[in-house]
Amino acid sequence: MALAILLGSAMAAFAASRADQTFITKAIQGDMAEVQMGQLAQQKGGSDAVKSFGQMLVNDHQANQQQAEQVAGQIGVTPPSSPSAKQNADYKKLSKLSGRQFDRRFALMMVMDHRRDIAEFQHQARNTNDPVGQFAAKTLPTLH
Repeated sequence: MALAILLGSAMAAFAASRADQTFITKAIQGDMAEVQMGQLAQQKGGSDAVKSFGQMLVNDHQANQQQAEQVAGQIGVTPPSSPSAKQNADYKKLSKLSGRQFDRRFALMMVMDHRRDIAEFQHQARNTNDPVGQFAAKTLPTLH
């Protein structure tokens, strides 16, 4: 019985570690994608507001990526070198637009993406006893 409890605890710890690894990898990929999208917004945006928001994305997500990579190092995760395949596909689609069409699609993508990110970061921030949870909690105000 004690062995079963011990094994169950070890499996739970391993699962949490795996969740942390997945989260930090996705966070870094998200930062990379947002930097690219921000740069694209500065190039293709039709309004000054979109271009300005693009610059804010670049600034915020470059800083966040550096922090996320430090956390990845603390937990033994090798940071990814590029955004995910889906993020690359979204970038490619958006890069074909410009002006008002770009602005509308970009705004929609940013709202949907940040809502999803906020939910994931809120979930991860519940455990502020580890570096990943602390990182998530620290990042939430910027995401909001």
